[in-house]
Amino acid sequence: MKIAIIGTGNLGKSIAKGLITNNAITTLYLTKRNLEDIQEFDGYKNVYLTTDNAEAVAKSDILIFAVQPAHFEGILKDIKDDLTEKHVLISTITGFLIPKMEEIVGADKFIIRAMPNTAIAVGKSMTCLCSNEQGAKRLKIAEAIFNRLGHSLSIPESQMQAATVVCASGVAFWMRLIRATTQAAIQLGFDAKEAQELAMYTSEGAASLLITNGNHPEEEIDRVTTPKGCTIEGLNEMEHKGLSSSLIQGMIASFNKISNIKKEQM
Repeated sequence: MKIAIIGTGNLGKSIAKGLITNNAITTLYLTKRNLEDIQEFDGYKNVYLTTDNAEAVAKSDILIFAVQPAHFEGILKDIKDDLTEKHVLISTITGFLIPKMEEIVGADKFIIRAMPNTAIAVGKSMTCLCSNEQGAKRLKIAEAIFNRLGHSLSIPESQMQAATVVCASGVAFWMRLIRATTQAAIQLGFDAKEAQELAMYTSEGAASLLITNGNHPEEEIDRVTTPKGCTIEGLNEMEHKGLSSSLIQGMIASFNKISNIKKEQM
């Protein structure tokens, strides 16, 4: 696939790393105002660095936009005359809705929104996708890209704000839980390196059980809890201290923050 990433910042770099590692490209154009920031990609076969968005558009079929929201409208206006019937536009920009994109480039374009997370750099992203009517004809292409970089799920655009919290911000939430587990392991006698290793691979194993077996989390919890045992003692103490409710309330607070930002921008 001939892919361009327009705006190779932190997320763009993560996507690029995933694409390169998984051999998901025929050619890959990476654009950035300051090419020094993406020199780590210089020298990869069929990867090209440029400051010229028009060049990247002309030599690519799939355009993945990973720019700052404030810059996105201007970039779309700059390249709209360079777009052809072959181009698939995939936006990763939070809060920039499909109807707004259609206003700028036309409703006849293949427009898809993607909400990946930074785990895309290691091929483990949970990416949510939605599209306009035309873009639905090319959703399989987006799914093929993002399934090679993790797992994808197509949802209505009305759920993309919630997906941002659950999947994108969710990485940070899970990191904090892993960090807390690490701290507990240190207190229980492990050194810092061992503690983090225990926390990381235990969390990976828990997720893998659900993915592989397709069970509800409570089913797997029941497998490791025994009457009057240490596991149920620990779980109940965490719930008494508000583990589940704190996590839920935190995610809702994150969702409300996005809503407030959107209102301020209107």
